[in-house]
Amino acid sequence: MSHEGDDAMLWASDTPFLGPRQTMELQELTRRPKHHLSPTLGELLQLVGDTRGNNASRGNRVLEVCEPTSFPFILSFKNLTYSVKVGRKMTLPSCFRPATEHTKTLLNDISGEARDGEIMAVLGASGSGKSTLIDALADRISKESLKGTVTLNGEVLGSKLIKVISAYVMQDDLLFPMLTVEETLMFSAEFRLPRSLSASKKKARVQTLIDQLGLRNASKTVIGDEGHRGVSGGERRRVSIGIDIIHDPIVLFLDEPTSGLDSTSAFMVVKVLQRIAQSGSIVIMSIHQPSYRILNLLDRLIFLSRGQTVFSGSPTSLPEFFSAFGHPIPENENRTEFALDLIRELEMSRSGTKSLVDFHRSWQLKKSFNKEVINGHKLSLKDVISASISRGKLVSGTTNVESSNLTSSVPTFANPFWVEVLVIAKRSIMNSRRMPELFVMRVGAVLITGIILATMFWRLDDSPKGIQERIGFFAFAMSTTFYICAEAMPVFLMERYIFMRETAYNAYRRSSYVVSHSITSIPGIFFLSITFAATTYWAVGLAGGIHGFLWFFTFIVASFWAGSSFVTFLSGVVSHVMLGYTVIIAILSYFLLFSGFFITRDRIPPYWIWFHYISVVKYPFEGVLQNEFDNPSKCFMKGVQMFDNSPLGAVPTPLKLKLLKTMSKTLGLNITSTTCVTNGLDILKTQGITDISKWSCLWITVALGLFFRMMFYFSLLLGSKNKRR
Repeated sequence: MSHEGDDAMLWASDTPFLGPRQTMELQELTRRPKHHLSPTLGELLQLVGDTRGNNASRGNRVLEVCEPTSFPFILSFKNLTYSVKVGRKMTLPSCFRPATEHTKTLLNDISGEARDGEIMAVLGASGSGKSTLIDALADRISKESLKGTVTLNGEVLGSKLIKVISAYVMQDDLLFPMLTVEETLMFSAEFRLPRSLSASKKKARVQTLIDQLGLRNASKTVIGDEGHRGVSGGERRRVSIGIDIIHDPIVLFLDEPTSGLDSTSAFMVVKVLQRIAQSGSIVIMSIHQPSYRILNLLDRLIFLSRGQTVFSGSPTSLPEFFSAFGHPIPENENRTEFALDLIRELEMSRSGTKSLVDFHRSWQLKKSFNKEVINGHKLSLKDVISASISRGKLVSGTTNVESSNLTSSVPTFANPFWVEVLVIAKRSIMNSRRMPELFVMRVGAVLITGIILATMFWRLDDSPKGIQERIGFFAFAMSTTFYICAEAMPVFLMERYIFMRETAYNAYRRSSYVVSHSITSIPGIFFLSITFAATTYWAVGLAGGIHGFLWFFTFIVASFWAGSSFVTFLSGVVSHVMLGYTVIIAILSYFLLFSGFFITRDRIPPYWIWFHYISVVKYPFEGVLQNEFDNPSKCFMKGVQMFDNSPLGAVPTPLKLKLLKTMSKTLGLNITSTTCVTNGLDILKTQGITDISKWSCLWITVALGLFFRMMFYFSLLLGSKNKRR
């Protein structure tokens, strides 16, 4: 450890993957003392000042300030235990017996502590409990299931407080693919930094963070995905870290931040974490198998084996520990690799790691007994947080923590509701504009469907056959608007995990996301509606002129709105694309069946009539029928036309006229070839459309859309807790 700076400088100068700027940056950083306290955001902003209108070039080096007074944070955890019930699969002979359950312990009496200015790494093989321990410390396991205590400076952390003062970086890089690195960090700044901070200072924070993360050369590059080339894997990981530390949190949790990265990228990521720790943060991460260079950056290690601690301490004490255990580490072997290999061998033995666990307990008791206790002035958590905020730490809108209730003095969200709505909408529009193929596909589907319907139902007449064809057109047109909305389901599913990550630590409100999602969908709905209505209305020959067209267009808009809201709600409930498509198509088929087209309302069995009234297809379908047939002066069946839909339709016209005369004498009515037998109102009665008006159909359709949006909100509220049970 004493040669850490020289080794890192030598590595930086000899590594071909780093440019001259990165090499100089690494050399400068490695010359710092191990626990040098780096500047916080507030101090950096004081030096940067208000940069609005300032075009001076920014350097690629982190700004240096005098070392401030240290206010230590100590995160302690004691006797953490977490178990889950695992159901055993039923075998074929016992398939008629209920499945049995057994309890699996994921964490077993884990204790330790982490301090600011240091990196604590949790190591172990797959399934050892690394991620579970990180989740336990980050309050991602329900209080009812987790036993033990987690305290910061001796005070138990509440869920609200830990969300504000900490950040959690997931193992997967969940980012919008078509935003650049700078835009991604800027949107995170808009969410996490308070509105009281000027736009220029937010931008200055982002630029400083880009330099801290070593992303200057990639700042204008899009993140990218499978179909779009973007930044490298190591840069993506650093961006993922950046969006969660934009507000300078006190505690940073990371789940295997080096997973899937090459040696150079992994070292750069951990080097960034070291800078974050040196700025006054507690950094706790899980890591599978660190390299020698990464090990030199770590301050505390916890080795886990099947949920139990087999070693905890500094990396320098590893040789002493395993020598005392009777398995000295060879001189030229990687210490962590040796430890993990030995743990794996013990796990495969008959007695398991019990001997190592017991030895670690006795080792810790011995160390605790010999540890020199220094009685100094102990600051409360409130005082330490207040002092850190005065230095510019934890930029979340809090200016002081003078309240006796620490949780109530820290704001839950950095910005008001309307600011969140605008920022989310801006980000969504920007990302969608750079991926136009999704919207173009929907427009293409609407246009092709409209052209097919227009050519299939070209210029329908007002004959009895024309009436049936018009009703069939309306049924298919209204149901098509709902089916086309199903294509929007992958849109939210693409954002689902990004949303869960951002709302887990109060980047914005769930209600803000729902409102913004609704607002941004409206322009697309209007464009799709005008495309479909203009393609079909005049080509089919629908009645009403421009007034009728406006009503038809309005009902198409309402249908797209209700359909989009329904699909959005289901996307919040069903997390799998193929399963979601299956559910949507099935439910929409039921809605069409009970809409009143296949069987009229008065013919539906009483035990199914409730489904008729909850069908979202019923109301726009009845609305467009009323728009077409609500003119009582327009005749749709005259005299001899009454025979067209019967076997008498093939009878010659003179014979039909004789039949009319006979019927007139029998009925005592004067029915001629020009007598109107059926008008529009008669058609509506035949279809059973007499219970609600055209306006009511419109408002109910719009209200159903609002209802599904509210259900979408509750699905997010209940389904995105991000906590294990």
